[in-house]
Amino acid sequence: MAEQMMAADGRTLKSSLNRALRRQKLRAMLLIAPLLLFIMLTFVIPIGQMLFRSVENQIVGNTIPRTVQELASWDASIDPLPHEAVYAAFAKDMAIAVEERRHTRLGSRLNYELAGISSQFRRSGRDVSDMGAVYTEQFVALDPVWEDPATWTTLMADPDWIAELAAWDGDGAEPAFVVSEAAQDALPQTADIYSDFARVTQETNNRSPTTVQPWNVVYAALYEDLTTGPAPQIDSVPAELLQDAATAAQGFATEDFRAAFLDSSNGWGDTRIWQTIQTFSAPYTAGYFLNSIDMQMTPDGVVMVPENQQIYVKLFIRTLIMSLTIMGACILLGYPVAWMLANLPSRQANLMLILVLLPFWTSLLVRTSAWKVLLQQQGVINDLLVWIGLVSDANRLTMINNATGTVIAMTHILLPFMILPLYSVMKTIPPSYLRAAKSLGATNWTAFWRVYFPQSVPGIGAGSILVFILSIGYYITPEIVGGTSGIFISNRIAYHISSSLNWGLAAALGTILLVVVMALYWAYDRIVGIDNVKLGG
Repeated sequence: MAEQMMAADGRTLKSSLNRALRRQKLRAMLLIAPLLLFIMLTFVIPIGQMLFRSVENQIVGNTIPRTVQELASWDASIDPLPHEAVYAAFAKDMAIAVEERRHTRLGSRLNYELAGISSQFRRSGRDVSDMGAVYTEQFVALDPVWEDPATWTTLMADPDWIAELAAWDGDGAEPAFVVSEAAQDALPQTADIYSDFARVTQETNNRSPTTVQPWNVVYAALYEDLTTGPAPQIDSVPAELLQDAATAAQGFATEDFRAAFLDSSNGWGDTRIWQTIQTFSAPYTAGYFLNSIDMQMTPDGVVMVPENQQIYVKLFIRTLIMSLTIMGACILLGYPVAWMLANLPSRQANLMLILVLLPFWTSLLVRTSAWKVLLQQQGVINDLLVWIGLVSDANRLTMINNATGTVIAMTHILLPFMILPLYSVMKTIPPSYLRAAKSLGATNWTAFWRVYFPQSVPGIGAGSILVFILSIGYYITPEIVGGTSGIFISNRIAYHISSSLNWGLAAALGTILLVVVMALYWAYDRIVGIDNVKLGG
């Protein structure tokens, strides 16, 4: 067997080389780590959050979990309204949501799917605290100790929590309430809602459950537990307390929670509202993406929205067509300017380059507003056309608040992004190539088309990608000069983020736009080849 070659450090040569390569790769990784971290924080994570928000729908299940659980067995084809247990569970969930001020957010979320739900949640939010009061009054009338918060903490609290609370010196937050296993076994419904009451009292209201009387729905839950089984026994409270309450509860007057909600707002008698809650109770939904393509998820399945509300597909198509139009206009206007920059003497070329870069030193808002002044019917351009006789004063051109105004203004704004890549590529084309072609008998046009233009195509590719990607995401300029027929899909995204606060739909629209751009980029790479795109050199 051949003897292995050894390195100076005593290892085999192969092992030493592998170790050196690993160190080299580690150093390279450490060098690019800050850039990778920056990309992760500013690009990958935001896109991931956008993708998640476009399907996330956990607010329904998190806000009214008991209602969702009870609704799972409801069939609207059999009973147009849910059974009483659903309304009772809804009262408990709403009591918590109102204290935590989450009921209006839930109403806003469901209002995206069925208009009018938001107002139902607001109205009932003011009335839910009174629901179940009949049970509170009867328990207190039976024995005043049921009104004492100390009775409830003795009944519900874990002994360890009571001991921890007694040892608490008042510094910092009060120990988080812990319900006892005995209470969970003996009074499951009561323990469930009381633990939420104690949590909300501590976390939201910054008070102690030992000093606050429970909500009315807690008494309603106690009534449910006492009337659905034998009298419970909990060692921490006198046996007579629960025994007497269980006996008396059999004759208590009851409350119809369905009637209570209908008295609060007759909308809770609308089958469609409960169907909407049931349909969108899952933690994830495709509803936002369906809305993005003018479709809607309903209890009966996926349907198209009414024709007069179908706007998003039209906006996507308009955005693509207008972005391509702007890109084409920038090529036609930018190519001659870039050619002049590349072929003029340095002194004149530098002056022209300053003029090309000058718009970058002016606010985008100022430039856009200037076009609004220039393009209006009583603006400078129309006045000039009337003065030279091209149009009559009665037939002034409408170039603002439409697609024409958007194309003109955005072409002006994005033109430098086409000129600069073209100029950088044209500057690398030797003038001797054209002279050689002419010396071989080519005309000026043939020399340009057969020799010069093919070498400038990479610059056209680079400028086209820059202009197209920038234009497809613009929203300030279309918002100011576009009117209703010249806005882009990005304007609707901005609207849902800042005005309607429908971030899920905005995320879905943004995701679709990202996918469309990536698909076009892939097609461009397959047809032209991204390797043929360059910025000079």
